[in-house]
Amino acid sequence: MATRDVVFPPGRQALYEKNRYSPAIRSGGFLFVSGQVGSRADGSPEPELEAQVRLAFDNLNAILAAAGCTFADVVDVTVFIVDPEAKFETIWNVAAEYWGDAPYPTLTGIGVTWLYGFQFEIKAIAKLPGAEAA
Repeated sequence: MATRDVVFPPGRQALYEKNRYSPAIRSGGFLFVSGQVGSRADGSPEPELEAQVRLAFDNLNAILAAAGCTFADVVDVTVFIVDPEAKFETIWNVAAEYWGDAPYPTLTGIGVTWLYGFQFEIKAIAKLPGAEAA
């Protein structure tokens, strides 16, 4: 079995080791990023929704940067939202600050009932810089 090429953002490796998962894996010219939530450095949720969404994007961007990517390299996004009918507009207004200009990545949105105390989670797949186009 090949060794996984793991990408860690600065300062959060202990949190990922404690929870036993990798923040991102490089494979086949792509970066597969685990779901990111608006967690503080100790892993606790940011309580206010807008701040939580911003922190989730900041956590995502830290992982992308550790791999030499930006959000512009993201090709696919999945978001998970607790109570999306009530929270979608607030979340999407914040997301627009990070999303950038068209063309946009593909998107799948999923409403869930529980996210371990969080209200929003975002996972992404990015094309690694220098990787050949398919």
